[in-house]
Amino acid sequence: MNHDDTSWSRDRRHSDAEAIAGLLPVPADCDLPDERYLHHKELLMRHIDEDNANAKTAGAPASRPRRPFLRPALLVPVTAFAVAAAVVGGVVATGGDGNRPTAAERHEPGQGRPATVLLDRISTAALKDDAPKVGDDQYLYTRSKIREADVTSGKAVVSPLRDLETWSSQKPGPQKKLGISRSDGETLDINAQLGDTEGTEPGLSRPTYRWLAALPTDPDALLKYLYAKTPKHAGAERDQAVFDEIGSLLGGVMPPDTAGALYRAAALIPGVEKTDEAKDAIGRQGLGIRRDDATFGTRTEWVFDPDGLAFLGSRSYLTEDGAHGERGTLLYSSALIAQAVVDEAGQEPGPRHRVKLRGAETARPS
Repeated sequence: MNHDDTSWSRDRRHSDAEAIAGLLPVPADCDLPDERYLHHKELLMRHIDEDNANAKTAGAPASRPRRPFLRPALLVPVTAFAVAAAVVGGVVATGGDGNRPTAAERHEPGQGRPATVLLDRISTAALKDDAPKVGDDQYLYTRSKIREADVTSGKAVVSPLRDLETWSSQKPGPQKKLGISRSDGETLDINAQLGDTEGTEPGLSRPTYRWLAALPTDPDALLKYLYAKTPKHAGAERDQAVFDEIGSLLGGVMPPDTAGALYRAAALIPGVEKTDEAKDAIGRQGLGIRRDDATFGTRTEWVFDPDGLAFLGSRSYLTEDGAHGERGTLLYSSALIAQAVVDEAGQEPGPRHRVKLRGAETARPS
């Protein structure tokens, strides 16, 4: 083959590549998952990359390129494991086959544990709520206030309190655009999870009202489902991962039967405790349900109104002194302000909407 033939072939391949590229969809504006912790997951992956690089011989390339820091489209609710992993700065191998605990390994209900008693009361209160009507063409609206720690400097630097509003699409089937979020005056699309080329299906990563309503309402069956479906992460304590998964579902518009079952399922997880000193991101005192993650030295708390037992928010913080902060250093906190069902993304709920409020916003931030 002469030089001209080679040049023509190369030009032809380049032209074909451009033509194929033109058939591909335009990249999304915000290629991020909809419902939780990508901010902290990216920190975790950054630390894993650093560990991989340090394990290589001097001058050797890392096993894969370091990921850029990604700004999340939505940070509430947050998975505490991802926060803890980012703070610890590495991954520790732990045992566990990912199955739900056996009866011998867990605390059975009815044994008088304070956490079980409180969660039973919270479940009973949740079951008294009226079930809203949610159409497939509507959006679940949530307004929260959040604070979060950035550990990229090596120390946990806690952000100021800020508003976060989200509108989550209820369309069935896989969707590429899951809604929008608004914070600090900026509105961002909530797009399908990375890797979901056809869109993200309803599920743990996209908990639509219809999907939530289809979950088992028997606590044992629900817990078995959650242990089977909760994503597995190297180094994550399995019981903590499921506790955090339940926590990630709290705070939004939810069928009462599902909410009641989730609280009773949480009571079956080993290590769950009650506390009377919990407070949310705006300082509202309440009754708390918490669990300590011994692997990462963190604690996650859910906060409930002491009178009506409604969910107020959550927080996670260090339980041990470490390189990133002293014991008690805040990692994340949230306060649920309002929730509603609206007709359009970006629509503020008005008088004709069924809006649930969670108290004043003037309490002292935590």
